[in-house]
Amino acid sequence: MAKQLNFGIIGFGFMGQTHAETIKGLDYAHLKAVCDTNESQFEYAPTGVKTYVSANDLLADETVDTVIIAVPNLLHLEMVVKAAKAKKDIICEKPLAMNSEEVKEMMAVTKEEKVRFTVHHQRRWDHDYRVAKEVYDQKLLGNVYTVKSSLYGFNGNMHDWHIYPELGGGMLYDWGVHLIDQILWMIPAKLQTVYADVRNVINENVDDYFNIQLYFDNGVNAQIELGTYFLNSSENWFERHWFVGGDKGSAKIDGFNPKGEITRTSELLGNVPGKITMTHAGPTRSFGPAPEGRILTEELPKVEVSHRMFFDNYYAHTQGTEELTIQSDQILRLMQVVEAIRISAKYHQSIHFE
Repeated sequence: MAKQLNFGIIGFGFMGQTHAETIKGLDYAHLKAVCDTNESQFEYAPTGVKTYVSANDLLADETVDTVIIAVPNLLHLEMVVKAAKAKKDIICEKPLAMNSEEVKEMMAVTKEEKVRFTVHHQRRWDHDYRVAKEVYDQKLLGNVYTVKSSLYGFNGNMHDWHIYPELGGGMLYDWGVHLIDQILWMIPAKLQTVYADVRNVINENVDDYFNIQLYFDNGVNAQIELGTYFLNSSENWFERHWFVGGDKGSAKIDGFNPKGEITRTSELLGNVPGKITMTHAGPTRSFGPAPEGRILTEELPKVEVSHRMFFDNYYAHTQGTEELTIQSDQILRLMQVVEAIRISAKYHQSIHFE
């Protein structure tokens, strides 16, 4: 019989409770214990689960073989080191660390202690992302030259500990690492140049807007834009948006439950004299309205995916049947990109990366 996973969760706030709910649905896993310094959080713990106010006590629990670390970002390094030395396998929330040097420390200690180690980048299994990735992987648009990923919100302000930069607050650490990780995993090429604009629009201490340009050596330019106070009255504006452009067509993918289409043209404009089209902006041929029948649309590829697949992959890895989808060296590269983004934004300069 395959070995069951016995989880302990360190940090039982929103994400810790989310993990507890996910574990309920896994037939190969049990939640044995949760830990939080705020005992009122235990109100949300499943019946029969042990509760600890000290991480050291949870790590001493021999019924726990795998810990999920869901404490504020500043504490990730401390908890990963403690868990590794306690010989527990580790799933850590994102962002894995405050900087790349901390990631290197984590990689070293988990290797030395011979424990499994991965990061909860579950948004590699987002439906919208996997549709965009399928378009890219299948070369449905020919040679892709641009990918745009964007996410906009209206509430603006950060909340809880996310308002404190010293705790790892701000959107670059929150959603940013997910959106960047998606692009880096989609485009398997060297990242040549990073250019970024990162701002505090209505939050005094932490970033709430960024526009990141990533230039890869295979010719793809990826743009990632996020704003927590980026307003528009268009329907479904406050959702995920993708645009992928290639030399054989374009794709738009909108929403976490994605809708959209692939668009092509039945023929290109010939490079010969022709009838001038008058528009409001003046005479044009390339940017005038398309003749009837010129624009063709196709359905997006179908993808079946869910966030529990993160845990399915982790479990398969423990059984020796799959490699971990999320490798620590990938996350080290991700954190190095985040550092390059901060330098670029500070000095308004392009940063040569790889």
